[in-house]
Order: sequence, then structure tokens, then C-alpha cells
Amino acid sequence: MKLGECKMPGVTKHNRFNNFLFHLIVVLLCLSIILPFLHILALAFNSGRDAAPGGIWFIPRQFSLENFQEVFKEQNLVTGLGISVFRTVLGTVVGVFLMAMTAWALSIPDLPFKGTITFFIFFTMLFKGGEVPYYMVLSTLNLTETIWVYILPSLYSVTNILLLRSSFQQLPMSVFEAARIDGMSEFNIFLRLVIPMSKPTIATISLFTAVGHWNDWFAGTFYVRSESLKPLATILQDMLTRQQGLSDILLRGGANVYQQLDAVEITGQSLQMATIIVVILPIVILYPFIQRYFVEGITIGSVKE
Repeated sequence: MKLGECKMPGVTKHNRFNNFLFHLIVVLLCLSIILPFLHILALAFNSGRDAAPGGIWFIPRQFSLENFQEVFKEQNLVTGLGISVFRTVLGTVVGVFLMAMTAWALSIPDLPFKGTITFFIFFTMLFKGGEVPYYMVLSTLNLTETIWVYILPSLYSVTNILLLRSSFQQLPMSVFEAARIDGMSEFNIFLRLVIPMSKPTIATISLFTAVGHWNDWFAGTFYVRSESLKPLATILQDMLTRQQGLSDILLRGGANVYQQLDAVEITGQSLQMATIIVVILPIVILYPFIQRYFVEGITIGSVKE
């Protein structure tokens, strides 16, 4: 038998089984992501009264837009949307820029006291004073009851600084040394060389930061009392809490629960799903435009040359 005609049936069957197992796992993972989202869509576009007894999975049983109409009836919705857009854009742009500057400074090999500075930055990740001392600090700085309570405290993230520093350290330092010899300042090196060469990483950090700002309802609940200063996520969370409280009261009615639910057009569960759609829709729209940078940035450092 010639060498080229040699066959190994066992190896071929083993490879086929591995391929089948791999594709099966991928399909199951995709379904675990897609099916819950389809369930959310089905409940969001289904009548709240019809959804109350249950039995709806992936297709609306009684199509309706009343859940979304209820969401957009909120008086401060437009104001909250403006605040969310303002804090997300400004907080992301300024925050990522400052964190990138800090990370670049820490990645310079001959930075004086580099180890000590890095230690104290990392030390802040290990301990947290708690919500009460944190609130007292914000109150002392006169940040509570202002829009800046959403932006200033979140300008720096130690985790993001360390991720950016790790990315910057993989850049060719010879390019920056040549720029220094040519007389370029450190700020111009950062602005004209480091940022363009690190677009994938910066895009990834920007996406995480923007999502954090957009979805944050905690700050608006605990640090702001004025309804005109609450972001969209907080307004929707308050509305959802009120509706869920009404549903809980009706559910205590015992045998007459369904008769009482007939008088309610919107239920807590259906409104919750509509709220989820409204909150995540801007992120879903934005993601395709930065998908390429996001995929490149998330895989940086995973493969060593």
C-alpha cells in the first residue's frame, strides 16, 4: 500500500465527532442567547392583560403596542433621555481620554516612581468605604442634586486604566523613541500616535463605559431627588417599580385575581420587557458601527507573537 493511500478511519471518525460536538455547543450557546431575547420581544409586544396568565414564549399571542405607549407616557421621559445622552457622551469621551492619558503615562518605561504610583492606583481596587461614606463625600463636594454626580465620580476606572496600559505596552516603543528624538512632546505623541494605533482597545473601553453610563439607574435613585435630573434608566426603573407594586397588590386578591387583572391594561411583567427593549435599543443600534474595533480590542493580548 502506498503512503499516500494510507487511511485512518478511527482518526476521521474522531475528527467528525469533534466537529459535530463543537457545532452542537455553538448552536446551543446561540440558542441560549437568542431564545431569551425572543421571549422578551414576545412579552413586550403582547397585550399586558393577555400576558398576565402566562403561556407566552417566543411569539406574541395578542399583538399590542400598549406597553410601549405606557412607557412613552412618562412625563419626564424626554428630559431623562436628554440627561442620559448628555452623561453618556460627555462621561465616555472625557473619561476614556483621561484614563488613556493615565495609562500611557504608566506605560512609559522611565517614568519616575512608576511602581509606587501603580501600586497606589491598584490599591484602590482592594478596598471600598461603603455607600454611606461615599454619599458623604459626594455631599461634601456638592455633587448631589446636580448632573455632575453622574459624570465626575466615574471618570476613572482602575480596571480600564490597567487594560489600556497593557494594550499600550504592546505598541512598538521604537516609534515613540524616534518621535521624541524628532522633538515631539509627550502629549503630541499620545494624541497623534498612541490613540490612532490603539483604536480597537479605545473603542472597546468606550463601549463598556458608554453602556455603564446608559444603564446606570443607581446614581439617579440615591444621589438625586429632583425628577428633572433623573436619567432615563432611573425614570423607567421607578415606573416599573410602581407598576410592579400595583401587580403585587392585585395578586393578593386571591380567587378574584384574574377579574381584577381584567381592569388593568398593563402588567408589571409586560411593562418590564418593554422597558428592557427601550433601554437596550440605542446600544443595539450603535454596536454594528463599532463591531470591528470591538472584536479587535477584546482579543488584544490573547495571542502572543
